[in-house]
Amino acid sequence: METFVNKRSCTDDAPTRSPRKKIKLKRDERMKQEEDAEEDEDAVSAEFSNPVPWQKIEAEGLDCDYALLFSKKEADCLFKLLEEEVVYATGEEAKVQVFGKVYNIPRKQASYGDEGLNYTYSGVTRLACPWTPTLEYIRDAVIKTTGQTFNFVLINRYKDGQDHMGEHRDDEKELDPLCPIASVSLGAARDFIFRHRDARGKQNHRQIEPVKLELAAGSLLLMNPPTNTFWYHSLPVRKKVLLPRINLTFRHILLKSKK
Repeated sequence: METFVNKRSCTDDAPTRSPRKKIKLKRDERMKQEEDAEEDEDAVSAEFSNPVPWQKIEAEGLDCDYALLFSKKEADCLFKLLEEEVVYATGEEAKVQVFGKVYNIPRKQASYGDEGLNYTYSGVTRLACPWTPTLEYIRDAVIKTTGQTFNFVLINRYKDGQDHMGEHRDDEKELDPLCPIASVSLGAARDFIFRHRDARGKQNHRQIEPVKLELAAGSLLLMNPPTNTFWYHSLPVRKKVLLPRINLTFRHILLKSKK
């Protein structure tokens, strides 16, 4: 898979500024803070003024874009911050319903987003917790890079290669059908497999090869329409993977019209 270079960093890597003369420091502190805030906003905008290098991934009915959004150093930093901030579901909220049977989710899961949003899948409704600072940072990076708007994120934490996700499609009715799903990966690299709906199971009637990707730390995968109409995706067990991984899938949930 191609290697991409990204210049963003969540650490303070900027060159140290030389001390100013005391006479120049006699300014109102509040004004200085406001000016610094404006400079930071301008710097972030400038960093995303150039698009990241994308790799196009295509097959029949499959349209994806892949790139490295964050450097390895920044991805590691973001992973550690999320470990401190994210609160994962427990109890009944940590279960899903498949064909009428209830199962424990083989990974940790959490949901965050704009106020009042919820997302229902596999018989479970996820209420959005308020955005954390780190989630806002990642969300804004994805928005500025893709030009898309996202108001909800589903977070999956895999403790190692034993934790996994079965084949499924993200095609729930409350999702905006015109907006891609943006998947950000942090931590251990894992295999990600697409399988066409007509080539699944014993009753498959077409020979369509699956599409396999390795999602690296700091990577961004865009699953564009109509991918989730025709292709299932999964994160299979990989016993040799011993380190944890956090995946964030940013989505745009349609707001329900008020009667």
